[in-house]
This record gives sequence, structure tokens and C-alpha cells, in this order.
Amino acid sequence: MLRAYRYRMYPTKNQEEMVNKHLGACRYVYNWGLEYKIRTYNETGKSISRFDLNKEITILKQSEVWLKEINSQSLQGATLNLDNAFTKFFREKKGFPHFKSKKNRVQSFNVPQNYKVDFNNNKIYLPKIGWIKTKLHRQFKGIQQTATSSMTNTGKYYISILIDDKKSLPEKVKFNQKTTIGLDMGLTHFLITSNGVKVNNPRPFKQQLKRLKREQRKLSRKQKGSNNREKQKLKISRIHERIRNIRNDFQHKLSKSIVCENQAISIEKLNIKGMLRNHNLSQSISDVGWAGFIDKLEYKCEWYGKTLLKLGQFEPSSKICSNCGYHNCNLKLHHREWICPKCEKKHDRDVNAAVNIRDFAMNKQNLISTVGTTEF
Repeated sequence: MLRAYRYRMYPTKNQEEMVNKHLGACRYVYNWGLEYKIRTYNETGKSISRFDLNKEITILKQSEVWLKEINSQSLQGATLNLDNAFTKFFREKKGFPHFKSKKNRVQSFNVPQNYKVDFNNNKIYLPKIGWIKTKLHRQFKGIQQTATSSMTNTGKYYISILIDDKKSLPEKVKFNQKTTIGLDMGLTHFLITSNGVKVNNPRPFKQQLKRLKREQRKLSRKQKGSNNREKQKLKISRIHERIRNIRNDFQHKLSKSIVCENQAISIEKLNIKGMLRNHNLSQSISDVGWAGFIDKLEYKCEWYGKTLLKLGQFEPSSKICSNCGYHNCNLKLHHREWICPKCEKKHDRDVNAAVNIRDFAMNKQNLISTVGTTEF
């Protein structure tokens, strides 16, 4: 099983300069390779492989002498990332690869091998850079694979080490309706469970919005190209980093508790891209971060041997009475509670939807995908 361990690095000034050179060189090679592939295809109608690009890098070093200071395997890692971007474009139609900018939020480069980890002295050795002081807060066991060094736009350096621990994924736990929980995602509440539990939405962006607007106004008054403008941009980046950390911390804790307490989890597939077209709700939808939470549920279900059941987005979970099955066609979005005219049961709209999501998931015909083997 593959796991990634992320650590904070504290390079010296000289090491920081070398790390920045690696970041810039890998970004340069990536953009050079992308331009080369586009030009070659337009001229010949054929695509050039990354192995041919790697051969061209040795020729490129003759004109760009500064590339000789960079770890050659990191440069080849840039062409590998480019090749993976094209593979994803052709398979998943996620968008044509674009040129990288030094203004991107995160800059990174790969170190495939020849790096060392010293847990006793809290240091990591990177080729061409040396031993870097690192906060190794947890140890790992397994075969070391690619390490990825990165720098955030707040000037912090991290390294992520991919480890193969040679352990297989646990067997999937059998589940039934009683051991399955339904989750209904919302805005007022982050999620509502079929057990009637409502989890409040932390709204990290909304909490920092007033402060963010004030700092943005200050930035607009700074002269372009000045040091004060760069300092102000750093302040704004730190606010966004805090928002991101609050959201991730909340989602990690919540997703682990849900996965550990239930044998199976059922959710609805959300058309988030379509929802964002509603300009009245787009900011709140972006703030809640549903996609990131669902991703965390998926891989944690695999880690702990649990099953994630996904329903289609067009199931009428809110309009069907979970008690008798009556379909309330007249239910509107502003109706938060309603009484079933057939069985006269009073429903909380969100709790009723979560119960229906759980019950719908018990029928395999309603599922569009599962993470794990579904054993009813």
C-alpha cells in the first residue's frame, strides 16, 4: 500500500537558493517540453515521447549551462509529469496541459532516488543540495520511492515522501442497512446524517472575509514592483493558507470519525461545477469544500476496509417520504420541514434526505460507483 509522508523543511540561505534553482529549472524544462511537443505535432503530426525529450535535455544543457547545476533526475521528473498530464488529458478529458507559471500557489520538483532520511538528526539529504534540517515528526517503514519537494506561496518548504509499506489493503467489512450511514451535504450544516446528527459548517473563508477585504484594499494602494507590495501579498497569502488549513483540519477529523464509526457510507454525487454557476451561492459552495471531503472519504474507506456508496445526482431524496414512500412533488427549496399527507409523519427535509440516501444505497441498481466491494 502506498502512503505519502509530508514534512516541513528548514533550509539555510544557500540551500534555499539551490532549492529555488531546482524549482525554476524543472518549471523551465516542463514548459520547454510542452512547447517542443506542440511544435513537433504541428510540424509532423506525430507526438514525441518523454524518452526522446530526455535525450534532448542533454543538448539543451549545452545552450542553457545553468541546468548543469540541477539534479538530472529531477529534470527528467519534469518530463514525466508532462507525459502524465497528456495521459490524463486523453483519458479523462480534463483539459489540455498548460504552461507553468512562477506565480502558481505551489512550486515543486521530484527527487526519484538517491535521497536519504536521517530520523536521529532530523535531516534529509537531497542530491546537489545537501543535508536539510527537517521536522521529522513521524517515522515510516517501507521502500522509499519518489520524494517531492515543494514551496508554498508563503515561503514554506515541504517534502513529501512516497512509501510502499508492502501491506495489502484490508478486506472489506460486510455491511447492512443498520451498519450503513447516509450523508446529505448542505450549506447551513456541513452534513446531516441519517441518524439525525447535524454537523455545523465552519465557514473558514467567511470568517476571514472581513480581514481579507481589508488586506486586499491595502494591496491595491501599494506601488507595483515595490517591496511593500510583496510584503502585503505575503500577508494575503498567509490568510488564504490559514483558511485552507482550517478547512482541511476539519475535514480530516470529520471524515476519519465517520469512517471509523460505520461499516458503509452512502452519499449523493454532486454536480458542484453546475452549482457554482449560481452566483448567489457560489461563494458559500466554494467555502464548504465538498469535493475535498469526498476525496478524503474515498481513500480512508480503502485504508480501513470500509465501503463508500455513491448515488446518482437525480435521485429525489428530499421529496420522498422515508416512512411510506410518498413522493411530494410540490416541495420547494425553502421548505425545510414538511408533513407527509399520506402517513402524516413530520419530516426535517435534510434528515429525511439522509435517510433516503441510505435506503436507496441498499439497492445496487441505484448506485453509480462504490469504493470497495459491496457485500450486503
